Amino acid sequence: MNVLGFEWIKMRSISSPWLTALSAIFAGTTLSMLGVSDLIGVSPADLPDGWDPTAESLKGFLFAQLLVGMLGAHSITSEYATGLIGTSLAVVPARFRLLAAKTTVVCVMSLGTGIATTLLSFTAIQAMLAGAGLASAGIADPGVARALVGAMLYLTLVGLMGLAVGVLTRSTTASLATLIGVTLLVPAIAPGIPGAVGGWLQHYWPISSGQAAYRVVPVDAVVGPELGLGILAAVTAAVGTAAFVSFSVRDA
Repeated sequence: MNVLGFEWIKMRSISSPWLTALSAIFAGTTLSMLGVSDLIGVSPADLPDGWDPTAESLKGFLFAQLLVGMLGAHSITSEYATGLIGTSLAVVPARFRLLAAKTTVVCVMSLGTGIATTLLSFTAIQAMLAGAGLASAGIADPGVARALVGAMLYLTLVGLMGLAVGVLTRSTTASLATLIGVTLLVPAIAPGIPGAVGGWLQHYWPISSGQAAYRVVPVDAVVGPELGLGILAAVTAAVGTAAFVSFSVRDA
């Protein structure tokens, strides 16, 4: 508990984690609203096949996930940049315990950010859709509550993956470059890759498959929500294990 308190003080005593979390919430909600604004005035009959108002309300995750990932990464890369990591290890020589405590704090921060982003974005978008006379979703509708919980867990896992990437790279710049590639570039270029490789990336790349967690209407090119979230969790656990091993054996 002392180590958890130690890590929590480090996290809450500086402004960057809070600014990053608020930016993720703002970006996730605002970008979702901008995306839906194009549909205002469209006839309900003109909505695309497989219309999913729940997933539509969470399109802002495209950028919010990058910020949540950097929230996790910066929690450790900032210590390497300032030299505070040496002090942390001097106070808590047990590296596994230190990183486990930091992982717990990042998990809580990422989950809180995910809850706020999901609920604000969902509420705002459904109000816009209902006001425009388009099909909207309510929490009591079948599959919606599950999708919202999946969205919160999705952002939490991305934050934990960001922490693992930060441990492995020890650099904010390298972490940002890695997370951009993982969360944005690969999902964007996967549909254009011909053959089995492109199909595999579309189905099983952890970010692409994890996004199925907040869909209510199934999509043929995407795995199911449980499997998708499971793939993301398994990859996050694998990268996290590599980060724990690296943190244990490498010099500070």
